[in-house]
Amino acid sequence: MKKIIITAKAPAPIGPYNQAVLVGNTLYTSGQIALDPSTMELVIGDIETETKQVMQNMQAVLEAAGMTFENVVKSTIFIMDMNDFARINSVYGSYFDENTAPSRETVQVAGLPRGVNVEISMIAIKQ
Repeated sequence: MKKIIITAKAPAPIGPYNQAVLVGNTLYTSGQIALDPSTMELVIGDIETETKQVMQNMQAVLEAAGMTFENVVKSTIFIMDMNDFARINSVYGSYFDENTAPSRETVQVAGLPRGVNVEISMIAIKQ
């Protein structure tokens, strides 16, 4: 059965989608961008600040489903500029134990919602 996951601690959807969907023990998150959930304003300064906001938003979605980053099995990172990869990776990596980190791909794209520089989605499994 499909259960919709919604939390006020992450940005409200800006389109016809939900923050996450839980099917059985598997959570499929929508991509998160650097929106401050309390103001719905973008948090953009440097790429580290933007990535940190994305990860905080993702953490809130995971927590709403009763999970943590330890439950994440797959991540997808969309970035505007591959030259930012190392800086994004540094922030992203601080949320995971390197020995149990999920699988991941990082893709440079031509554009992202609201002109942001990074968007991240995840799949997590509750065991």
